Amino acid sequence: MMINAGAAAFGRDIPSTRELAELVNHPFRMLVDGKLVTAADGATIETWNPALGRKLTVIPDASRDDLDRAVASAKAGQRDWRRLAYSERRAAVLKLAAALREHAPVLGALDSLESGNIYSGMRADPGYAAEAIEYLCAVGYELKGEATQLDNGLHYTRREPFGVVARLLPFNHPAYGFGVAAAAPLLAGNALIMKPSPHTSLSALLIGELVADIFPPGVLSILTGSNERVALPLVSHPGIDRLSLVGSTEAGRSVMRAAAERLVPLTLELGGKNALIVFPDADLDLAADTAIAGMNFSWQAASCGSTSRILVHSSVRRPFEARLVDRLQALRVRPPFDPEGQMGSISFQALYDRCQHYLESGRQEGACLAVGGERPKGRDFEQGLYLTPALFVDTTPSMRIAQDEIFGPIITMIDWTDYASMIQIANGVAVGLTAAIMTEDLNMVQQVERDLEVGYIEVNGAVSWALGSPFGGIKLSGFGREGNLEEIESYTYLKSVNIRRRPSRLPL
Repeated sequence: MMINAGAAAFGRDIPSTRELAELVNHPFRMLVDGKLVTAADGATIETWNPALGRKLTVIPDASRDDLDRAVASAKAGQRDWRRLAYSERRAAVLKLAAALREHAPVLGALDSLESGNIYSGMRADPGYAAEAIEYLCAVGYELKGEATQLDNGLHYTRREPFGVVARLLPFNHPAYGFGVAAAAPLLAGNALIMKPSPHTSLSALLIGELVADIFPPGVLSILTGSNERVALPLVSHPGIDRLSLVGSTEAGRSVMRAAAERLVPLTLELGGKNALIVFPDADLDLAADTAIAGMNFSWQAASCGSTSRILVHSSVRRPFEARLVDRLQALRVRPPFDPEGQMGSISFQALYDRCQHYLESGRQEGACLAVGGERPKGRDFEQGLYLTPALFVDTTPSMRIAQDEIFGPIITMIDWTDYASMIQIANGVAVGLTAAIMTEDLNMVQQVERDLEVGYIEVNGAVSWALGSPFGGIKLSGFGREGNLEEIESYTYLKSVNIRRRPSRLPL
């Protein structure tokens, strides 16, 4: 199977060892000025399979010359791209969605190889991205200005693209993140430079190969490599007009400092320490199922929306805990391409070490490790970055495991007895991204949603990122909203036009 021959699927549902080997032997190249290229100076970095602890392949480590060329071609390509009718830009972006859907098996396999995530979830991600792109393409027709009647003149506004947009992508949903990040800037008429995570760049490079002929040269570029050599110079480049990052709070601070030097507008979708709040009247089986679903274990809980803090009323703590422990013990940690698997390996060594650090921190601070936090037993797990899902109970709100985003399969459970203390605990972290509420009392839902300091709330279910529902946080979770018309508008600025009418002489 050759990728460049347009193969979209494997010979069976799960790719064979031979097919995976063929995938990683493909010559992965960046997309710059409409061409597939290696780094100008030939530099590369290694990408790894965390489930086996082995090197996969090498990818280009872009140089400053590559960056300058990408920015120059983006500025040149954007001049004509912005002048196209919205329907023409939309048609090109819809072809990106179609490519993601058609090649989902191959893209998913690349993401599983690099991230350690379960293949079924990675294979589904490109389809979810295609749905989100198609939604944004539909609502994008509402991208428009307004006419006002201030006097006898003509007054109206136009929405203009910023120019060249740079988006820095996270490691956890590579193909999905690429797709949903591409749509809004391109639909608004900008040129776009994508920088995927150095841990998971292969699917982005393949997408570049698939869409190289869809967009005019320079309109979409993909640069890969180390953050020091590529990401930091990209966000501070004088040719970048708009920035966006999905990543950690620390990464957000770094990008915001660079943006502040030139007052570049930006969107930051950063971390979360999200609460799942269980009330006394909650359906405890549904609450336990939601706790499992809300942790996104298919991605080892490495998801910004994961509800890693459970705030459970003390009156139902014991029966809820028993249900949750049963479900965690039944969760199947497997190699990424095992069809029975529900969770794979941690995505890279530094994140695995971070999880180990917080497991030790929880023990030292006096929390009780009720289940998990160990390497699974068996030959499949002798190599690789595997960890069983962990639950800490008897946790206090001030513990580091209850305050810090771990970004791994570790849940902290905190008891509460009265409403005021629960709200204080829920809001008592530096971030404010999502929350989930488990109760049958609609009046209580309306009270809690007013009191919670977060940007997105789900009731009686895990955070769903429903199409059209704006997603984003407050406090150290960043700012800006994505997933709806507001996201497309955020990649434009308003231009006001005032046309004064000269008095005309009326015939007598």
